[in-house]
Amino acid sequence: MTAGEYTGFTVDVSEGIAEITLGRPDRLNALSIPARRDLVEVLTACQLDDAVRVVVLTGTGRGFCAGMWLGGLDEGEAPTLVPPVAAGHKAPVNLAAQLRTYSQELARTIRRLDKLTIAAVNGYAVQIGLSMALACDYVLVARSATLGSGTLRMGYQPDEGGHWLLVEHLGVKQALDFVMRKRMVDAEEAVRLGLATETVDDADLGKRARELAAELAAGPQVAMRLLKRAVYNAAHQTLDQAGDDIAVRTAISDFHPDARDGAKAWLRKETPTFNRWLEEPDGS
Repeated sequence: MTAGEYTGFTVDVSEGIAEITLGRPDRLNALSIPARRDLVEVLTACQLDDAVRVVVLTGTGRGFCAGMWLGGLDEGEAPTLVPPVAAGHKAPVNLAAQLRTYSQELARTIRRLDKLTIAAVNGYAVQIGLSMALACDYVLVARSATLGSGTLRMGYQPDEGGHWLLVEHLGVKQALDFVMRKRMVDAEEAVRLGLATETVDDADLGKRARELAAELAAGPQVAMRLLKRAVYNAAHQTLDQAGDDIAVRTAISDFHPDARDGAKAWLRKETPTFNRWLEEPDGS
């Protein structure tokens, strides 16, 4: 994954951690179509790059991400290769396709990653910002953060997939209450409801995110990536289906060098050194 500036955000890669920082504080990091497209491409690159083990998403200023930017394209903002198709609502079928492509793909891409993801929510996380956070595996929230669903305030739908993610986290009744009453919750309430993992003092958010990312990056990556997918699958499977799924994954991870090294270290009461395979030229 190439570090540097992209449309509306920057990427830094160090010690197995890709930190993606949204960089439009002037609009609370609301995402334009080009920014969403670039984020999808960057996240896809993170999935395929062995140099990346953990992905951290955060923002600058008072907003993690306050939704979708409805103000049109800024000068020079369009990606250099393929300009985005202009937003148009002339026909419902076109709008439906646009929503699937431009609104929903970002949350889907985050959730598809088998590498672990951390949202470090530094401020407002609304609409697609909330969905980005909920799609991540860990959600750290600064004490001043606010999370909410604001689409009905404008008569819009949570068309970026937010309703599904809220049902996953809250259940049907609480998700209905959350969206219908246009709820906005603080950090403590977000943790209580199960929308976030833990609260962090504002000044310590970046440090805590990097600490957690470093801890996760040091773990056995093959087993962790297989287990992450198994846990998400289990939420929608029967016990027998989940058992079959984890058995197949275990048949892979148990024969991996990480498992052999880990077992030896455990017997010797030593700290295991995982992921030697990532440093081998052929990845074996």
